[in-house]
Amino acid sequence: MHELSLIRNLIHRIETIAEAEGARRVVGVSVWLGALSHMSESHFIEHFNTAAAGTLAEGARLDIAVSTDTRHAHAQDLRLEAVEVEV
Repeated sequence: MHELSLIRNLIHRIETIAEAEGARRVVGVSVWLGALSHMSESHFIEHFNTAAAGTLAEGARLDIAVSTDTRHAHAQDLRLEAVEVEV
């Protein structure tokens, strides 16, 4: 459940960026998953695709970096790195 909340927040941030750019759709999203974020790449993809359905981010290409550094200052975070839009 915690993961779904994180993903919904991420989708909201992506849509806010896309709307500010006047985008018709989001074509790519780059994210960084901290080693302690409790989310694998496949788990992230599953949740992202579910949450993105019906939004500007539906069908976006995902570029996912997964950290293994448990001592990283943001090891518990899911960070949005970039959003690529089509205007």
